[in-house]
Amino acid sequence: MKKIVLCIVGIYSFTLLSARTSADSLIAERKDSLRISATSNFSGRLDRFSSSHFYQMTYIGVPLVVGGLIVKSEDDHFRSLRNDYMPRFDRHADDYMQYAPAAIMLGMKVAGVQSRSSWGRMIVSDAFSAILMGSVVNTLKRTTNVERPDGSNRHSFPSGHTATAFMTATMFNKEYGHKSPWIGVGTYSMATVTGLMRMANNKHWLSDVLTGAGIGILSTEIGYYLADLIFKEKGITRFANENVFERLDKPSFVSLYFGLNIPLSGYDIDEQTEFSTSSGSTAGVEGAYFFNPYIGAGGRFAVSNTSIIVNKDRAENNTFDAVSVSGGSYFSYPLSSRWLLGSKLLGGYVHYPQLKLADRMISARGGFSLGSGVSLTFKAKEHYGIRFFLDYNLLPSHSRNSGEYMNMLTLGASFMITL
Repeated sequence: MKKIVLCIVGIYSFTLLSARTSADSLIAERKDSLRISATSNFSGRLDRFSSSHFYQMTYIGVPLVVGGLIVKSEDDHFRSLRNDYMPRFDRHADDYMQYAPAAIMLGMKVAGVQSRSSWGRMIVSDAFSAILMGSVVNTLKRTTNVERPDGSNRHSFPSGHTATAFMTATMFNKEYGHKSPWIGVGTYSMATVTGLMRMANNKHWLSDVLTGAGIGILSTEIGYYLADLIFKEKGITRFANENVFERLDKPSFVSLYFGLNIPLSGYDIDEQTEFSTSSGSTAGVEGAYFFNPYIGAGGRFAVSNTSIIVNKDRAENNTFDAVSVSGGSYFSYPLSSRWLLGSKLLGGYVHYPQLKLADRMISARGGFSLGSGVSLTFKAKEHYGIRFFLDYNLLPSHSRNSGEYMNMLTLGASFMITL
């Protein structure tokens, strides 16, 4: 199934890991003084690989680009989510937010706040990054000719606003991330909001935004890498212990949640009509507070839509919408100081708005739901990371004439702030 390829990020990481057979140690230390605590041969090897220069350059950018290409076939579902919940959204803050991290970075530099690079080195690094990003984005826009969701032109893929936002966020984090981990949290949150606003404004598909974000990050990583080759140790300041990871830290988090719905069952609306669903999309917020490294409590708020099929042969124009709130127990096991395996057990309430089919109206309804899931978390920096998940939800029926429950899988990723 094509959607399963969304796990490419996790597979990508572990495939590369398996190729490394270097000697293990209990404590590994990077050249930039990143301290990593390891408690076993496996976790030591895992952390050492996660701290390699190649991995640090590609672990977010490459999966974002690949993920953007994969979800192109699901763009309509995520656009339907926007049309269902905010059809008249029209704001232009994204036109300015894309440049905000760069403006703040330059302001701090002018004010004399010490950064990673000297003026000359920073200008060269950022120039390389901007040239690479602009060249790739504009070449793809001209060659792919993807129509925008609003039909205004055929320059949709990838999102230049999002690429710029993530490029400037990465620049700012590279220069001033040593000051506080919250600088990275703030700048990447601003870049993420820029991408979400491009979709909310009906200017871009989800695939445009994911690919643009990946291009922006990769361009900056390559731009700084090229400048490092030129300048070597000239005009650079090294900062010790920029990020410290401990295997037994409490993994409390707040995250932005995106997933693809994969229905496993339907139900009968009445004796003559079978109601089933095809793939759809989910977005929301999830978070948990952990009392120790292994057990916590938290919850999730999500909105979703799913395409409708009646009697196995008639697709409906409207989508099956749901708003859910759930809470319960969260569990985590630290595979290493930066990789965690997780699960959860949730109970909650689901509300279904009124649903209009071609030949009938199904009234609004709510009901109790159960959920579980498994996840793999990578702590990219001290206070933010990415989580890949496969969730299972048992949902009540939309129709009062049916007592059947629906079984739904949600496959996706969440971008998280660790607390």
